[in-house]
Amino acid sequence: NPGPDGNMWFAEGGSNRIARITLGGTITEFPIPTPASNVVSVNAGPANDVWFTENATNKVGRMTLDGVFTEFAVPTANSRPFKIFLGADGAMWFTENAGNKIGRITEAGQITEFPVPTPNSAPRAMTLGPDGAIWFTETTANQIGRIDTNGVISEYRIPTASSFPRHITPGPDGAVWFTEFNTNK
Repeated sequence: NPGPDGNMWFAEGGSNRIARITLGGTITEFPIPTPASNVVSVNAGPANDVWFTENATNKVGRMTLDGVFTEFAVPTANSRPFKIFLGADGAMWFTENAGNKIGRITEAGQITEFPVPTPNSAPRAMTLGPDGAIWFTETTANQIGRIDTNGVISEYRIPTASSFPRHITPGPDGAVWFTEFNTNK
């Protein structure tokens, strides 16, 4: 994903690193302090930093552009944080795939969790929608969720059964688009 410095940032889950690649192709790798964390998602933060999820070790992390790490434990045990995204309110929002929650973390590291109404929905991907809310996929519930900055969650059923919504992004038409992994749509 694009970082606040104009470079691309990405997770190296297998090697437990966050990496930066410049437009000229120079790659710099930063080892994550917690071993075997299984970094899944990296995204630009509000304060010239990057944030990431540590899926296997139940943490959310922040890294300065010069490689200084801060890690925060997610309150719900074994929640498997997955995707992280900057919200319109300046906080970072993340999905808790196994915890069935949406988390919000401030720059100071204060975490608030919001339970997804449908049990075992496995929230996975997320994006900032054109309406300023965070939109997310509920992979096993066959739904798309929306959470506003007050923590109010709405859910929208996908008409195609067992579609397994996986990725989500805002489109140029003002709508939110998503993939249906199991049904090729």
